[in-house]
Amino acid sequence: MASTTIKSTYSLDVETVRALEGMAKRWQVSKSEALRRAICSAAARSEPGESSPLRALDRLQERLDLSAADRRRWERESQAERGAASERRGR
Repeated sequence: MASTTIKSTYSLDVETVRALEGMAKRWQVSKSEALRRAICSAAARSEPGESSPLRALDRLQERLDLSAADRRRWERESQAERGAASERRGR
């Protein structure tokens, strides 16, 4: 059964093209197939909402293993920094 394909044009930097060509050569497939595999692999590894800045902050805080008191102190300091930055901008 034939698969539907869509021709697209993308601009890639030289390093990315070389990496793509290297993958295609190692896998003995076309550059298009290597790109499809790379995209499918990246999509399978990502979780919904994973790239959300708030989720990234949650993961960072989980890895830091902060105590409740440390988290509260961090929140207070962050709010104070944001307030000071707003004041400097004249808001």
